[in-house]
Amino acid sequence: MIAYFLKKLGYGFLVIFGVTVVVFFIFHALPGDPSKMIAGSRSTPETIAIIKNDLGLDKPLPTQFTYYINDLSIVSVHEDTKENEVKYDYFRLFRISDNTFVIKKPYLRKSYYTDNRVDDMLFDRVGATLVLSVAAMIFATFFGVIFGIICALKQNSFIDHALVSISVFGISTPSFVAAIFIALIFGYYLSEYTGLDMTGSLWILTLDGKELALKNIILPALTLGLRPLAIITQLTRSSMIEELCKDYVRTAKAKGLPQHIVIFKHTLKNAINPVVTAISNWLATLIAGAFFVEYVFSWKGLGWLTIDAVQKLDLPVVMGATLVVAVIFVFITLIVDLLYALLDPRVRA
Repeated sequence: MIAYFLKKLGYGFLVIFGVTVVVFFIFHALPGDPSKMIAGSRSTPETIAIIKNDLGLDKPLPTQFTYYINDLSIVSVHEDTKENEVKYDYFRLFRISDNTFVIKKPYLRKSYYTDNRVDDMLFDRVGATLVLSVAAMIFATFFGVIFGIICALKQNSFIDHALVSISVFGISTPSFVAAIFIALIFGYYLSEYTGLDMTGSLWILTLDGKELALKNIILPALTLGLRPLAIITQLTRSSMIEELCKDYVRTAKAKGLPQHIVIFKHTLKNAINPVVTAISNWLATLIAGAFFVEYVFSWKGLGWLTIDAVQKLDLPVVMGATLVVAVIFVFITLIVDLLYALLDPRVRA
């Protein structure tokens, strides 16, 4: 089990490193000069040169990448100065010549525009994205299982065909397109009846400070949950149809057990395995898929922050957000793999 865990951990590390390489070189290959955008249109070449030197943009790209990896690494090498101590908040290991090996948390650098630490900015936003993703997954799981059971019990009926057609439409519709229509219909045209707004965040500012606004999560969670809802509906339907044809179900019915006990206590328990697999995979995917949904509904999470940073060419924020999503994705996948290995020893083999 330990060897299996270490192997999966190694794969996860390779994925994160690969994402780091791709993200760094792609974003540094984009047109535009962040130093000119920061300095403004009336800046002088001297000012731009100072900003480039301060951000390290005047160095060759491989050198910049080496410095970036050094900043991200938990164990890294830095000059032991007061400025670096404040910047990295490290713990000294040992010293070689003018450099010191230190242990620190990953340093994602500072925003080009706000001069705030990127990790602090992401930490403030990632909670809203996780709440939205979990809410969407709960919505998709609950209604997906219910709809799947109804379709299986009413196989080839009108309601079965209707729910399957709706699920196919949900799979094929991009999230940002569905977000626009849902925001317009329920947040604008029907807002008088629904009491919902087109845009809004988890927390709103009031005269007394921050106030929790749970109603703002309804529309973005509904939008984000449409695709997994469609997948879970079809998976539950096919699994339930397969289980309903088995001998133990006929035996349970022959014994005179009520239908709800046959369905929920016996059949669903055996049909739920592929649904659990889909839920675990979709939860990680929803975190990455929430970006455009957040932007449409102005949900101030990680996605909203990232798209705003892309428009401003704020590379440290964009790269930091991408890495955080990759780490969350790898972490959830690792947990799911370990759970599978614990439940089924054949997976470890």
